[in-house]
Amino acid sequence: MAQDIRKLFENEQQLSNQKMKAGHEARFMQKLDESLPQHQSNRSFGFLNIAASVVILIGMSFGAYKYFNPVIEQEQPVEVVEQASPLSEISPQLKKVEDYYLASINMELSKMKVTSDNKEMFDGYLEQLEELNKEYSVLSDELTASGPSERTVNALIDNLKLRLNLLYRLKEKLAELSNESNELEKTQA
Repeated sequence: MAQDIRKLFENEQQLSNQKMKAGHEARFMQKLDESLPQHQSNRSFGFLNIAASVVILIGMSFGAYKYFNPVIEQEQPVEVVEQASPLSEISPQLKKVEDYYLASINMELSKMKVTSDNKEMFDGYLEQLEELNKEYSVLSDELTASGPSERTVNALIDNLKLRLNLLYRLKEKLAELSNESNELEKTQA
């Protein structure tokens, strides 16, 4: 069993002196390429994949936020009333009174929040307010046409007071309605 190591090396030298056939290396590389195809990675598609993942993640986050935090009520802004100033032509003090009432009316209107629950009541009050605006315009025209009279000036100021009081009543009614709906929600919960 034991062989002489010198004989093994002699056989090895005879094998190593033999030359390979021409084109052997090319054939070997071709077979290697066929069995292990090269994978070319395209970096631009990798970037697009990352970008698409980020967009999907943001979209899902937004959807989850909207689902778990639903909008309770959509509030609609209220239009602010602009009025011509017939009292300013008569006296600066009357102009100040008119400005005070108009500013108060506009401030109260801007504070009001219109929801689906109170929209019908709010629209009813706005119709009454619009009627008072028309009456104010008629009184203003009368003041301009016939000149200042105590009755017309008092009627204009009373109209402004009435509009402001109407808005205060609307504000109270909306607060009552809000309290009733809150109490109803508490009893249902």
